[in-house]
Amino acid sequence: MTELGLPEDILACLFDLDGVVTRTAVVHAAAWKEMFDAFLREREGDDFRPFDDKDYDEYVDGRPRADGVRTFLASRGIELPEGGPGDPPDAPTVHGLGNRKNDLVLEKIRTDGVEAYDGTLRYIAQVRAKGLHTAIVSSSANCRDVLRAVDAEDLFDVRVDGVVAAERKLPGKPRPDTFLAAAKDLGVDAARCAVFEDALAGMDAGRSGHFGYVIGVDRVGQTDALYAHGADRVVQDLAELGGRA
Repeated sequence: MTELGLPEDILACLFDLDGVVTRTAVVHAAAWKEMFDAFLREREGDDFRPFDDKDYDEYVDGRPRADGVRTFLASRGIELPEGGPGDPPDAPTVHGLGNRKNDLVLEKIRTDGVEAYDGTLRYIAQVRAKGLHTAIVSSSANCRDVLRAVDAEDLFDVRVDGVVAAERKLPGKPRPDTFLAAAKDLGVDAARCAVFEDALAGMDAGRSGHFGYVIGVDRVGQTDALYAHGADRVVQDLAELGGRA
């Protein structure tokens, strides 16, 4: 292992955004809950079963927005028309619900702002100082705006986010395609890239993409699940990795 806590042959680090670089995973989780609970209450009445943390971890976290809507609704046996990306947030469609959730996220970010994890920013600075390449890989279409809000856009050589994935027609996590695209853009073989993720879907992507090392970031007490989904190592903060011999 290097002093970065990585195998010696790693040449690039691929970072998820929400929950790894920025404290926005909790914002997304709150927005998903608010949106789905309102939808379920309207559909089923006050005795509906609320959207909970387990639902977020298993069906939504790390996935592209529309995939998250589809996967959760399927878990409850609910089918809706697909609609399209331009659907208004009150449309009773997959994309309508996704856009309703996105409006809630943007409102919460505007109201409360965005914070970065200092340990992650310090670690990325160490990674770059050692000459390793860096990429941000996120399902969020708001990735660039969030990075700019925390003055972190320049920390990454490559960005593959929800906007780029849509342009290139890349399937999202748990498929590895977005991470593989970032590795290709960096000119580094997947076997020589490390993936940093907090979502179970991201762990699945790291494992199925045959990346050289997969680090799970446990912010919410799911260490065992991260290992079960393919993590080589789990930390609570990336500061634990820096400075190790």
